[in-house]
Amino acid sequence: MKNKISYILRKEIKEMFRDKKSLMMMLVVPIMIPLLIIGMSALFEMQMNRPVTDYNRIGFAYDLGEIEESLAKEFELNFVTGKEEEIKKQYQDGFLDLYITKENSIYTIHGDDKDTTSLASSLVESYFNAYKEHLQEEYLKEHEIESQEVIQMIQLKEDIKETENYFSNYITNYAFLFILMAITVSATYPSTDTTAGEKERGTLETLLTFPIKSKDIIIGKFLSVSFSSVITGIISLVLMVISLMIAGNMFEIYKGVEMMLPLNSLIFSTVVIIAYSLLISGLCIAVASKSKTFKEAQSALTPLTFISFFPGMIAFMVDLESSSFLSLVPFLNYSLLFTDITNGTINYLNIFLMLISTVVVIGLVLGIIIKQYKSEKVLFQ
Repeated sequence: MKNKISYILRKEIKEMFRDKKSLMMMLVVPIMIPLLIIGMSALFEMQMNRPVTDYNRIGFAYDLGEIEESLAKEFELNFVTGKEEEIKKQYQDGFLDLYITKENSIYTIHGDDKDTTSLASSLVESYFNAYKEHLQEEYLKEHEIESQEVIQMIQLKEDIKETENYFSNYITNYAFLFILMAITVSATYPSTDTTAGEKERGTLETLLTFPIKSKDIIIGKFLSVSFSSVITGIISLVLMVISLMIAGNMFEIYKGVEMMLPLNSLIFSTVVIIAYSLLISGLCIAVASKSKTFKEAQSALTPLTFISFFPGMIAFMVDLESSSFLSLVPFLNYSLLFTDITNGTINYLNIFLMLISTVVVIGLVLGIIIKQYKSEKVLFQ
């Protein structure tokens, strides 16, 4: 049995390496990961380091006092004053980033959801905090109260070790999600070629006439597709680690942050990658083997590519935490485990449950395919 499976495996791997498209899917797709990491890092840094002149055009729909003007200059506000109608029109015409109205002691910041709005709003809030502190000091002096004792009644200090930050976690999580997508893309072409492609060429009919059990054929094909997927996953992981190290040295947003994943995180990442590669390979073969032609199989496998990516992306966006139950849910469990690994948390129970879930699903899928290949419909549909 082992010799027959190894024969099928060697045959499929040889055909895979002869096929330029299979090689491209296996080796070229991971190259997108460095582009993703470097590109998004550059985008984040550009947003963080925008010059103040990009968002400091502020309109005041009232006259500023001497102190207000002094503070506005101190905070580098490029400000104009005037009536509300005039200021509003200047904002609508694009000459201002924000404008402020005043009613008694209530100041209202007006703006739209533009790319510079949050930066401009933060700048204006800092200005008003400084102005409010000045008014408080003046009020306390008038009432002969020591202002520093009141304003600095409590002091806040920070002792946060910059071992990780939002940007590094964000980039690493999305890189892991892209690895899952790359593995899926890598599995679709060889699984399609080895099932629907062989049907279309007529070679599957010949193969099934050999004294080889359907089980051996399916296991051999499954292992060959899994081999392609694992290679893609490992290459992607290596490129991700290298890219994170390069980005850590290249961009200021990662200053003081250790971008290199610990050895145990890399080991468990590899375990998750192998498990996912086995699962997606089995599912791709199951879907493709139902198709009559290569083109039909490709169309049928397209939704699987999105299914592999979206659960993890949604879980990351809503900050879903892993649990024993979710570790049993296919697709979602791999993404959540990657998130834990990114955060430096490794739960052995969740990894074990993920492996159990993967083995069960693969066993069911292969059982269905083997049963299907024993039917004459495979040959004559």
